Amino acid sequence: MKKRAIIIVIDSMGIGAMPDCEEFGDTKECNTLRNVCAFNNGLDVPVLEAMGLGNIQDFKGIKKTATPIAQYGTLQEKSKGKDTTTGHWEIAGLVSEKPFSTFPNGFPKELVDKFIQETGCKGILANIPASGTAIIEKLNDEHHSTGYPIVYTSADSVFQIAVDTDMIALETLYEWCKIARRLLDEGNYNTARVIARPYKVIDGKPTRISKDRRDYSMEPPEDTVLDKVKKARAKVIGIGKIEDIFSKAGITHAIHTGSNKEGLELTIKALDGSLDLEKIKYEGVNITDADREIIFTNLVDTDMLFGHRNNAKGYGEAIEEIDDYLEKILPLIGENDLLIITADHGNADEMYEMDKKTGLPKKDKEGHYKAKTSHTLNPVPCIIYDNFGSDSYTVKQSDNYGLSNVAATVVNLMGYEAPDFWDSSMIEINK
Repeated sequence: MKKRAIIIVIDSMGIGAMPDCEEFGDTKECNTLRNVCAFNNGLDVPVLEAMGLGNIQDFKGIKKTATPIAQYGTLQEKSKGKDTTTGHWEIAGLVSEKPFSTFPNGFPKELVDKFIQETGCKGILANIPASGTAIIEKLNDEHHSTGYPIVYTSADSVFQIAVDTDMIALETLYEWCKIARRLLDEGNYNTARVIARPYKVIDGKPTRISKDRRDYSMEPPEDTVLDKVKKARAKVIGIGKIEDIFSKAGITHAIHTGSNKEGLELTIKALDGSLDLEKIKYEGVNITDADREIIFTNLVDTDMLFGHRNNAKGYGEAIEEIDDYLEKILPLIGENDLLIITADHGNADEMYEMDKKTGLPKKDKEGHYKAKTSHTLNPVPCIIYDNFGSDSYTVKQSDNYGLSNVAATVVNLMGYEAPDFWDSSMIEINK
């Protein structure tokens, strides 16, 4: 009997403020989806609406329904942190007790010196927290004149390296990222990700090449739900950033994407059997349980293209695009499949950085308001859809479910036993 768990993460689509959000620089007003809906005067998302999204909270333009076609609710984040790695690891069963390190003043000199020495790059530019698009535009000319990579961070735990791949080969960029990853781990810097940010100058403007982006994450400290399923010799298909977020651990098949559209189309192919699995299978993987699989998709545009650029209009359009694809996905959910739609954290919550003394938006040196573009600590929506039939399982009612309950839910569905250190399943299979 074929059993599949399909997890779709709408990156950064939070829906409120966690109790400890102020410890992470956020306010009680943080609510990504509500703010995006308000900015766009509502969203046209009939499928998500039918699944019960509007029943979770009041969102402008998303109606409540008396007959939702899915289970719905809110998941809290139990981990200490609000970044992509933390959120995805928790979805997979790992709660992080210690937040990853951030570098508000740039990276330490000793780390930078080692990076320059071991890469042979001769120097770096920036070494400050910055918006990727802004810092690349600002330093592009200097990058071309010196040949130095642009190294920067953000409010998140990231070491980012940007180069024009018409000048420095993409393979060289990837190798430099691997060196940075090793140095961070050897120095116990507790840094979540090293990110390769390739770009090209197109029509005179530096333009990031999303399809060639790579993330080099810390390895998960314990087995995740992905490892559990892989060790059972079943399939774990990572679509988008999943392979990178988990540092390849627990993955049997992986394919990167350049956009949400591509990720959703590949998810459809994985569901209808048209995805070329042999082409994307890891070397040495031996699948003996072909009837069980996880399809794990990260839709990053909401975060990368719109949340971090404070583009609420683009964010809303991205959600509407996802909804259009869900209309095609739902008919492919089989009678023993479970579709889970959730998020990993919030973003695009507050339009501007606020001055705590005046209560007014902060301005930069040029007098412009400073857009706030960092991740925020939000609860996230959770929608569970299936074609099981009413007697197959029961959703256990609780007000305390978190992202960490997803992992046990998945293995419960598949008939595996969850480890004791995971939080409990949200469903009970009826005998």
